[in-house]
Amino acid sequence: MADLRVLVVDDEQLAREELCFLLGQTGGLEIAGQAKDGVEALRLTGELKPDVVFLDVQMPGLTGFEVARRLLVLDAPPQLVFVTAFDQYAVAAFSVNAVDYVLRP
Repeated sequence: MADLRVLVVDDEQLAREELCFLLGQTGGLEIAGQAKDGVEALRLTGELKPDVVFLDVQMPGLTGFEVARRLLVLDAPPQLVFVTAFDQYAVAAFSVNAVDYVLRP
């Protein structure tokens, strides 16, 4: 079975690196790329065609929710997993078709 292609989006470099490390330990995933903000996330999604986007909620420029809404209009949108330190956005995440919502410390 082919690896799932993953894009990790977070404005904090250490958070991106840690998540990429953890995802790399699971197997079956290929880290296709990393984005530091929503604009870069949209560009890289178009270029890399990831299967899954791990997306922070609060970022400068476009929020994770703004990115998610723009990705949902694609013919074949990637699956979305929100990864954030804020639990109050969980319901909103599922309203934009997130497949999961992960709280980080």
